[in-house]
Amino acid sequence: MSINTDNPLYKMLEVCADSSESALTAQKAGAMRIELCANLIIGGTTPTLALVEAVKKELSIPVHVLIRPRFGDFCYGKAEITQMARDIELCRKAGADGIVIGCLKIDGSLDEKALRTLMSAAEAKDGAKKISFTLHRAFDMCKDPFEAYEKAAELGFDTILTSGQKASCYEGRFLLKELQKKRGEKGPVIMAGSGLKPELIVPLFEETGVRCFHLSGKKIVQSPMRYKNPEVSMSVKSFSEYELWSADENVIREARRQLNGIG
Repeated sequence: MSINTDNPLYKMLEVCADSSESALTAQKAGAMRIELCANLIIGGTTPTLALVEAVKKELSIPVHVLIRPRFGDFCYGKAEITQMARDIELCRKAGADGIVIGCLKIDGSLDEKALRTLMSAAEAKDGAKKISFTLHRAFDMCKDPFEAYEKAAELGFDTILTSGQKASCYEGRFLLKELQKKRGEKGPVIMAGSGLKPELIVPLFEETGVRCFHLSGKKIVQSPMRYKNPEVSMSVKSFSEYELWSADENVIREARRQLNGIG
């Protein structure tokens, strides 16, 4: 059943997951939607098609797929846009309920041409259901968030995931409030994310009016490896391949409880 985002009481708890296990844990704990990615530790990249297929088979809640070909900025070349468009086509065929994208020009404005190309790759065909689009935190790197909001609305985005252009969404609450006012009863839904903890959901709602929230709700799980070669590292110095990220059922359950408590 589709949800009417124009409903003033619409609210959402989206959990970002980069494995089948985390996605299943999130659903069990009360997540209302999954943003599926790979490599959450570097902010997320496009997941494999096999993971998309597996999660869609295992979950009953909507699954939105992040399309991001690499770590780094959101200024993409022609070859990368072609790759992203193909990923979108494949993810749609695999049953993705939504696509999460973002592209910027070198001047810090939205790359409308690139975004139109990507969105057209997911157009409904042969009576297929309409797919949802989220503009991810490339929005937080935009030079003018209000102009970017207007462009996102024109392009047809359903949701904008943002921290209010700050390191955390609570720090960015003042911009979130202004964006929420700009939305009114129409336009892309504002979803607060980055550094979100369950205990911040109610204060953010009270201070900004935002009713949609995004978090990973992660915990660090130690690798089961007994032998660890101290002379070799397969990751950058700030990461350890023996510390794995996984969704924390208790954190997500508490986030849902807090969301249920807002009006």
